[in-house]
Amino acid sequence: MKKTASLVVIMFTLSIATFAQNEKGDKGKNKGKMIVPAEVKTAISKKYPEASKVTWEKEKGNYEANWGGKSGEENSVQFTPTGIFIEMVKAIPVTQLPSPVLSYVKEHYKGAKITEAGRITNDTGKITYEAEVNGKDIIFDEKGNFLKVEA
Repeated sequence: MKKTASLVVIMFTLSIATFAQNEKGDKGKNKGKMIVPAEVKTAISKKYPEASKVTWEKEKGNYEANWGGKSGEENSVQFTPTGIFIEMVKAIPVTQLPSPVLSYVKEHYKGAKITEAGRITNDTGKITYEAEVNGKDIIFDEKGNFLKVEA
């Protein structure tokens, strides 16, 4: 009986230790670093060979790479876990947004300022724009027509 109880305690302890590892899969030298699939790393190096000092994060199950600029987030690219390109967001000055974007924000968000702006290119080459206002991303088409608000 003591052997069975000891075995149960050992198995329980091992299972807790296994589940206690964080979602990034931290082990030894990789502690605190995002584990990025090889397919994703290969995809970014082929599509964006100029990308250096890349930081990674997970967004909606996909991998997002950020690099460039003073903040390290001038460029933001998303890939699926298998390395398929989803989109790139290039940070741009607010003044480079199409003028209808500025008019829309002025009319619908009175007194608010655009805190960040980006030019989005998706996997088919379609261009859209995003303007961050009050912590929300407002998405516009290539001509500056409103499309949607993302929280």
